[in-house]
Amino acid sequence: MKSNKLYKILGIILVIISFFSCENVLKDDSFITDNELEITISNDEIVLNELYFNNTVNFNWTTGSNQNTGSAIKYTLKIDVAQGDFSNPITTLLDQVKNTFSYSITFGDLNNLLLTNGLDINQAYDLKAQIIATVSNELVKEQVSTVSFIATTFKPVSNQLFIVGDATPNGWDIENAIELNSSTNKRGVYIYRGKLSTGKFKFPVSNDGCFCQDFYTQDPNDSTKIVYNQSGSGDDLQWAIDTDLEEDKEYLITVDLLNLTINIQIVNAIASTPPFSSLWIVGDASESGWDVNNPAAFTQNSNNPFEFYYEGHLNPGNFKILAGSTGDFCGDWYRPSIDNQLLEEGVVIQNSGCDVDDNKWLVSEATKGRYKITIDTQNNTISFNLINLYIIGDGGPNGWNINTPTPMDYINREYVFIGELGADNATGEFKISKFKGDWCDGDWINPENPSQSIVNTSFITTISCDGPDNKWKLIDGQAGTYEVRINLDTEMMSFTKQ
Repeated sequence: MKSNKLYKILGIILVIISFFSCENVLKDDSFITDNELEITISNDEIVLNELYFNNTVNFNWTTGSNQNTGSAIKYTLKIDVAQGDFSNPITTLLDQVKNTFSYSITFGDLNNLLLTNGLDINQAYDLKAQIIATVSNELVKEQVSTVSFIATTFKPVSNQLFIVGDATPNGWDIENAIELNSSTNKRGVYIYRGKLSTGKFKFPVSNDGCFCQDFYTQDPNDSTKIVYNQSGSGDDLQWAIDTDLEEDKEYLITVDLLNLTINIQIVNAIASTPPFSSLWIVGDASESGWDVNNPAAFTQNSNNPFEFYYEGHLNPGNFKILAGSTGDFCGDWYRPSIDNQLLEEGVVIQNSGCDVDDNKWLVSEATKGRYKITIDTQNNTISFNLINLYIIGDGGPNGWNINTPTPMDYINREYVFIGELGADNATGEFKISKFKGDWCDGDWINPENPSQSIVNTSFITTISCDGPDNKWKLIDGQAGTYEVRINLDTEMMSFTKQ
């Protein structure tokens, strides 16, 4: 009898242990968040400067608490003046966004936001940022954290520049002043290429017909420097041209408004045809390696045959650009002016043979990635754009925010996004950009068809605003957490619901 009672007691103990073990197994702690909400800023005294337009101000915050309810938390990030109460903030950077614990904004974009919302240029302001955590469970109170900082604004340089003067083809007719070309890769840089005759010139910021406007004129102490001449005030020093000996030459003028410099060169007349019809990338940094017989080709711009571009992954190593024909290491090349040149916009040297300086570009561990390389064989210049991908649209994580979207992660030559699609619009649309800024600033990845289902991952690449503006569209029931992968080498894409 005692043994039977003992067995019964042991059985009851085993049931109790089993119950608590099952409870531990069944209990899911993944949605339990119990953390005090706190926001921090990367720098609490920020002197904004257009020279450092792409430097970032970073806000980070802890998760806050859902009081162990397992409920989702959404975050709202606002900026206001120090004396404000956020009821009418300067700007709202995030509005009810899930699974986001940081926000970065460039100096330039922050400056534009502050000026657009009524703050003055070249002034220091006491500001504050506030993060609000809202839990979907109504029983959990809203949580708030605030951080203070100081930001000094700047006056952005002109987004247009013109040349006027009796040395120019249109003379002093300011309403018909010639507009300079804006550099596509370097902020504040403008380029004029054309004929100049004997006379003088300067640079107005518009062609509105008034000489009382802002000009850039010559620095009285250095002809290679420019001066910002506001409202036509100050010394009206102009650059002078004497073409007596160079009457058949053209000029290349590069004006840098950020560094206040000017470079004036005499160049040969513009050729009617490009010097080469094909270019290739060669080097251990490229997919071609040092195979000079089968290198990867650049694509010639159909609208400008002098321009070639290449897009691909660059590994740590070196490369140079082959021209003319393949198979000859002593053939024609485009190379940088110095060896181990970093991936920066600048001048290229075109030469041939094996008895010249064999300079190459250098890709480091820190600068490796996927790039678009553009070379202008007319002006012998080159630029490098690091390719990031961004999901843009009301069906994506950042809405229609083209200025400061969150980039996808670049992992093992694939672009990866893990997060919510359709969180704010369960039947929203989206497409994918290779850039941020303005809508026509770069290349897009679009689906082949309008309102294409995410089940169909076929896509096309469109340039600027020229292609069909197709978008992927979510249907009822598709919203949720996804892993999105894009491999631009294999042109493969996938949507995997988590």
